[in-house]
Amino acid sequence: MMNQILFAGVIGLFLTLIGTPLLIKLLARKGYGQYIRDDGPREHASKRGTPTMGGIAFILATVAAYFLSKVITGKPPTYSGLLVLGLMVGMGMVGFLDDYIKIVKRRSLGLRAKAKMAGQLIVGIAFAVLSLQFSDNRGNTPASTKLSFITDFGWTIGPVLFVVWALFMILAMSNGVNLTDGLDGLATGASVLVFGAYTFIGVWQYQESCANAMTLTNPGACYEVRDPLDLAVVASALMGACLGFLWWNTSPAKIFMGDTGSLALGGVLAGLAICSRTELLIALLGGLFVLITMSVVIQVGSFRLTGKRVFRMAPLQHHFELKGWSEVLVVVRFWIIQGICVIVGLGLFYAGWAADK
Repeated sequence: MMNQILFAGVIGLFLTLIGTPLLIKLLARKGYGQYIRDDGPREHASKRGTPTMGGIAFILATVAAYFLSKVITGKPPTYSGLLVLGLMVGMGMVGFLDDYIKIVKRRSLGLRAKAKMAGQLIVGIAFAVLSLQFSDNRGNTPASTKLSFITDFGWTIGPVLFVVWALFMILAMSNGVNLTDGLDGLATGASVLVFGAYTFIGVWQYQESCANAMTLTNPGACYEVRDPLDLAVVASALMGACLGFLWWNTSPAKIFMGDTGSLALGGVLAGLAICSRTELLIALLGGLFVLITMSVVIQVGSFRLTGKRVFRMAPLQHHFELKGWSEVLVVVRFWIIQGICVIVGLGLFYAGWAADK
């Protein structure tokens, strides 16, 4: 069973390592280069014209890696895996339209705000509604109407509020990754760490699944997650695909993920959290995305209330650039922060299980 996880990760890595440079050549030939804001850090002017929409590479690689791992191992896809992948692809399509309008139509702001929000809402609602369908023989659906931290903790909010909650998570994580994607490799590397965490969580939940309660030392300490192993397969495919993309996306980046990639990554992170019953834990596992989002909220709120800025520039990574840190220094230190968040998050996840033993 674990072969699926290994195959998905390796295939995802291989496909983006060899496929991304082909995409770079295609995008460069068509002149699909990055637009750089004039009010950003001066050092970013040199990035103008770098091919963008690179998220296409790891989205396609992830989907291909998932299905190829199924073909190789002879295991069928699950509803949880398909829904999370569908959320990623759907959000990626919204981001692609935004990137396409920015680059091809030469409209710097891309999709109109209402149109972009409408696209995200359609994709998010579809995922939320469908994730409450397709119950297995234990009655578990891909998602639950109970709130969760390291597992469901009993507060049932009902299907309507669940859809609202799922939408909030999807929009928050998508915009969080989008705001983080401002320096070469920053969002990609941070995402790799979170996908590694979800690979571990999926494997652990599968081994301690309530469906295997007869073989557990403590049947009371188990996880009611519909398809934990398949969520680990998806996370592994994403981790491998993003690692391969990072080879080309790290400083100096040969390609940017664009909104195509950032919205897709944010959406799939929320999907993994919802389907693995770790909804509140994602705020810690994806702590860097939360921190950077909060920096923007604080900056905007402070300026509107007092007319003063807390940071030299928001999002937070640009504040440190303007303080004199090199781009690579900011990225590596922020990766360290993200790594600490993942370690603490996994520690809490394990502690919650150990406490029930």
